[in-house]
Amino acid sequence: MAAVFAALGDETRLRLVAVLCVGGAVSIAQLTATADVTRQAVTRHLQVLADAGLVRDVKVGRERLWQFEPGQLDEARRSLALIAQQWDDALARLKLAVEKG
Repeated sequence: MAAVFAALGDETRLRLVAVLCVGGAVSIAQLTATADVTRQAVTRHLQVLADAGLVRDVKVGRERLWQFEPGQLDEARRSLALIAQQWDDALARLKLAVEKG
């Protein structure tokens, strides 16, 4: 999950994922139009996201379209939920100890 969190830790990549979540499969040209960075930078950011399993490209004719892949994000959400539950349990134990003490 570290690669997913690292990939989403960048504001530009987070914006690209948000666009892909709403817009479906889009071209780099379309993504560049919504970003404040160059086409080359968008390509590099997409590669980081692809390496983390968050996006993938699909060839349609001569064009490559990029789309969001929800699997890794769902796994990250489950990991965060588990961590949150562990913290809740630890805080409940602390509360009991303080109230008894």
